[in-house]
Amino acid sequence: MTSILGPWGLLALAGILEVIWALALKASDGFSRPLPTVVTIVGAAASFFLLAQALKDLPAGTAYAVWTGIGAMGVAILGVIWFGEAINAFKIAGILLIVAGITALKLA
Repeated sequence: MTSILGPWGLLALAGILEVIWALALKASDGFSRPLPTVVTIVGAAASFFLLAQALKDLPAGTAYAVWTGIGAMGVAILGVIWFGEAINAFKIAGILLIVAGITALKLA
C-alpha cells in the first residue's frame, strides 16, 4: 500500500486509532453499549490494518513499541480527562518516559 503519509504517518494514525478503540472499549461497558462496541471493533481493525501496512517498511520492534506507546500515552491522558481517572506524579513521569522512548526509537 503506497500512502502519502509514509510508514511513520501510517504508524501514527494506527496509534491514534488504538487510542480511540481503547477508550471506546472502556465506554462500551463490557460490550453492553452498541455504539462504543462498534467503534471498538472497527477502530481496532483499522488500527491493526494500518500497523500492518507500516510494518512493510519499518522494523517490527520499533513499530510495535511506538504503536503501543502512542496508545498507552493517549489512553492515560484522555482517561484522566474523559473518565476522571487519577493523575499523580508517577503517572506524569510514566507518560514522559513513553514520549522519550518513542522519540528515541524514531531517531534510532
